[in-house]
Amino acid sequence: MTIANTLGALSVMAGALLAAQSAQAQDNTFINPDWANSAWYIGAGVGQSRANIDEPRLRASLAANGETVTGFAKDQRDTGYKLFVGKQLNQYMAVEAGYFDLGKFDFQSTTSGNGVLNGQVGFRGVNLDLLGQLPLSQRLSLLGRVGMHYTQTNTEFSGNRLLGSSDMRARDRKLNAKLGLGLEYKFSEALALRGEVERYRVNDAVGNRGDADLYSVSLVYKLGRPASATPAYQPAPAVALPPISETMPAPVAEVKPAPVSEKVSFAAEALFDFDQSTLKPQGKAALDQLLGQLQGMDLEVIVTVGHTDAVGPDAYNQKLSLRRAEAVKAYLVTQGVESNRVYTEGKGETQPVADNTSAAGRAKNRRVTVEVVGTRKVAR
Repeated sequence: MTIANTLGALSVMAGALLAAQSAQAQDNTFINPDWANSAWYIGAGVGQSRANIDEPRLRASLAANGETVTGFAKDQRDTGYKLFVGKQLNQYMAVEAGYFDLGKFDFQSTTSGNGVLNGQVGFRGVNLDLLGQLPLSQRLSLLGRVGMHYTQTNTEFSGNRLLGSSDMRARDRKLNAKLGLGLEYKFSEALALRGEVERYRVNDAVGNRGDADLYSVSLVYKLGRPASATPAYQPAPAVALPPISETMPAPVAEVKPAPVSEKVSFAAEALFDFDQSTLKPQGKAALDQLLGQLQGMDLEVIVTVGHTDAVGPDAYNQKLSLRRAEAVKAYLVTQGVESNRVYTEGKGETQPVADNTSAAGRAKNRRVTVEVVGTRKVAR
């Protein structure tokens, strides 16, 4: 497989995955919390495999035995599949182990004197790879892999010309290297589609050495995704009180502190990288500081609202603002805030606080506000 063929295959995969992205009818909440960058995952793939049958060497072997090759045909394609399990090390790296079967490949040759030599070779084994992931957008990533595979090769011959050997079946096991390139499109944080081209260095059981390629499409599922649904806010039901007896003194109502509301606005650049919804370490530190200020308060409701500037399409800005609000909620929940007390909204570019025609104004409009409603505990 040449570099041009590899790039051509990747271009076709990129076009298919981008088409799937544009055709997606409903946008899934995609906030990419920390779990997604350290999760275990499983997957399965299927596709077309190709192997190089060493025709010149086979012709030379027959000629060395006094044969003249009069016909040679080969089938170098089959269906291959793979099963794998992996561990995400961080946003950019993962380690992956799997089982694969590249299928079987045949050749048929005829020689002078009514000679016939037929052969079939199959490859299957296990692999261990280091997988690199380069994000091209929130959902699309470029993949590159390097690893080793331990492959069992089964070779069978038939006919009346056996290259001077009486062994019609041979088996061998070898450890070799493998490489791969591909693309991954995330339908959600848990489910992704991969298109890959992988090259396996292989040996057959009679000393020939070559390459086998697998062009595959795989589904990948990450395990352990936490629930992120936000329940609808409902007021507490009214409770009927019994009538007060005329002979009993009326109870003295306990004076409770009035609810208070505190609102904090964070610049988006302080919490997130450009055009991203993954909290930066300094963003987490800012939210930790806010939580520290809420010590001593009985929380009732927290509302996180994302805002953007007017640069870019309205629909994209709306989704980005909601993802950022969801990311803030996800972090607050990891710090002990009850999930059913946190509500999220995305306002996109609809509520500017400054002029979007200047860089300074746009920076002010890119923000996330956190409003906290609760009561301060009264010291006794």
